[in-house]
Amino acid sequence: MLFTSPIFLFCFLPIVLVVHGLLPLRLRNAWLLLASLWFYAWGEWLFTLVLLAAIGWNWGLGLVVARTRQGRAGTSVLVLAVASNVALLAVFKYGNFVVDNLNILRAWLGTAPVALAPIALPLGISFFTFHAISYVVDVHRGDAAPQRNPLDLALYFLLFPHLIAGPIVRWHHVARQIVARHVERAEFALGVRRFIVGLGKKMLIANTLAVPADALFGLPPELLGVGTAWLAVACYTLQIYFDFSGYSDMAIGLAHMLGFTFRENFDHPYAAQSIREFWRRWHISLSTWFRDYLFIPLGGSRCAEPRVYGNLLAVFVLCGLWHGASWTFVLWGLFHGAFQILERVGLDGLLARSWRPVRHGYAVLVVACGWVLFRADTVAHALAVYAAMLDPMRAEGSGDSVAVHVDATVLTAMLAGVLAAMPLADWVRAWRARLIAPTATTGARRLDGALALAELVALVVLFVTSAAASAAHTYNPFIYYRF
Repeated sequence: MLFTSPIFLFCFLPIVLVVHGLLPLRLRNAWLLLASLWFYAWGEWLFTLVLLAAIGWNWGLGLVVARTRQGRAGTSVLVLAVASNVALLAVFKYGNFVVDNLNILRAWLGTAPVALAPIALPLGISFFTFHAISYVVDVHRGDAAPQRNPLDLALYFLLFPHLIAGPIVRWHHVARQIVARHVERAEFALGVRRFIVGLGKKMLIANTLAVPADALFGLPPELLGVGTAWLAVACYTLQIYFDFSGYSDMAIGLAHMLGFTFRENFDHPYAAQSIREFWRRWHISLSTWFRDYLFIPLGGSRCAEPRVYGNLLAVFVLCGLWHGASWTFVLWGLFHGAFQILERVGLDGLLARSWRPVRHGYAVLVVACGWVLFRADTVAHALAVYAAMLDPMRAEGSGDSVAVHVDATVLTAMLAGVLAAMPLADWVRAWRARLIAPTATTGARRLDGALALAELVALVVLFVTSAAASAAHTYNPFIYYRF
């Protein structure tokens, strides 16, 4: 079930919120667990059994880890827990990838290929795995107590706002909220506002720019000219950000409506001035997960420089593989890891002495070029797109020019995307905070009231427009549903 589908907006969500609000506190978790199972089983009923079995396994292992964590046995149980969760992900996500590459090697050696039927990928399996690993590791470290109630732990794993595409929520961040929480009116209103903004990001910006991005990346490479190649990259650069940050906004908003507080997942990443800063702003729940559960245990930045560079490459290669079982994702991870190293060995010093727009332009250009690997179907496809981008004399293919793929709607979405990618909303909130300061004049307070009314009207218009687009558009899942 999609957050943007009419069935979710006008059936599932209202029912969940109304019943959740009417139930006594002791029954709300049971209701949310049932609702989350309904949400997942809507499109993945068979894999629901797989997730439930995995939850039971991690619940039992968490209890054992807690009892044995001070001794050698605790480490062994932790290794078993992490390995079993990784194995679950590996079977579903990387089985065909491994066999396909093994068959290439076997063909080179002249031996018969290995036959393996395509393995269906359960929705959200990558996020589920990282939730499970963080749970057992935090229990082993003593950062969180194990959950003895299996239903409450199941709610942590299956809570529908983050079930399919994150953000990655740590157990110790929400453990208390699962046991006891209250839905305050202000928090509920904040959740509604956040959800509507995310819905608008997805339906009006991401989906609009997906049309030219998909069309251009779907062209035979020889038909791409320099203009259409850069247009494809620009559209996808905005599409993926507003697609995923829109989902995160909706997830965080839904959590507020239900009494939960999730941490932020994006902080205007395209305002970054380096690749290191970009990763502090992009998919924060994922980048901090890799930092806390992989980079730091490997030694982090506290070891010799060559080892630090190796740690960075390992982290980013695995980050790429986490996103998809393809060599394009591996190369995308290496690409970002290489720039992390370049900045550490001196590029960051050069950037620090540069004009601010130069630093910003560098970060956006590098990230955008990296998205080619992320979006391309194969390495050859990515190389063909790069070739078109770098050849200023390359003519557009017959019938496929920039003008064919750009109209007023696309231009409006691109302009809105550029403006919304900047921290304009933060500046407006800071300005409004000054309007209602104790020393503010009566006129300033009235202006703030007028702005609040204008915001309400804008949110209503945004929701109606987005809902209309939802009803009119064909199936268009979130990009991160693939992972």
